[in-house]
Amino acid sequence: MVSLTDDRGQAMTDFFTMRPGETAPPLPAGPILCGGTAGMRRIHRFFLWAYGEAPGLVRSAAAGDTARAAYVGEVLGNFDKVLHIHHEGEDLLMYPQLKERAPACALHIGQMLDQHRQVTQRLEAIEPVRLRWMRTADEEQAAELAARYEDLSSVLNTHLRREVTEMMPVADRVMTEKEMKEAGQHGIQELDKKFLVGYLGMVLATNPPADRKELFKEIPPPVRLAYRLVGRRLYRKQYATLFPGRPIPETL
Repeated sequence: MVSLTDDRGQAMTDFFTMRPGETAPPLPAGPILCGGTAGMRRIHRFFLWAYGEAPGLVRSAAAGDTARAAYVGEVLGNFDKVLHIHHEGEDLLMYPQLKERAPACALHIGQMLDQHRQVTQRLEAIEPVRLRWMRTADEEQAAELAARYEDLSSVLNTHLRREVTEMMPVADRVMTEKEMKEAGQHGIQELDKKFLVGYLGMVLATNPPADRKELFKEIPPPVRLAYRLVGRRLYRKQYATLFPGRPIPETL
């Protein structure tokens, strides 16, 4: 395992370590052209956190508490949209390029795309349940929704690790920084701007301090300014509302 350090100097375990039985495809010859692996780790850490928390967030709304259900459901819906857009960008702007430029990786690429389909199927099944629960805060619907998020989290716990350990070292050698940036920014205009600057706080907070700083450098200056002016405050307010009584994780 790779050693990382959190805000308090305590050791963290790197999730992105290949497990026994998992095999990486052959690396194409040539130099590293982009830093896609580092960027993918950062966004995947957020998804791991978000979907690890999702079942508990659903259960945090008491039966009949439609105000809490509506708030939590809206946040989870935004998470679901970000995840869908993230995978859509990879399907359109990363995996076709990998298939063409690294044909020896075809088996692994097929497995990653199949996992994307599994995630899409689960997101599609979650949406109507989430929308009904937001209106009713029904106890049975809450139980079903929490179970569906647990199932999705299980799929992501495999996919998010394997994509980083198996595919991103290949992407670093066959894709340019410009291409990876385009894949990463795909669909960002579809997201609510207020949500986006608060969401940035969550991404920063779910990464080790050194990664936060590097991530923040890569963000366009207008977004950095918006985050400093309103995003940090939105992040703290949202976290406190989602997890009342919990200490708010530090961010930039």
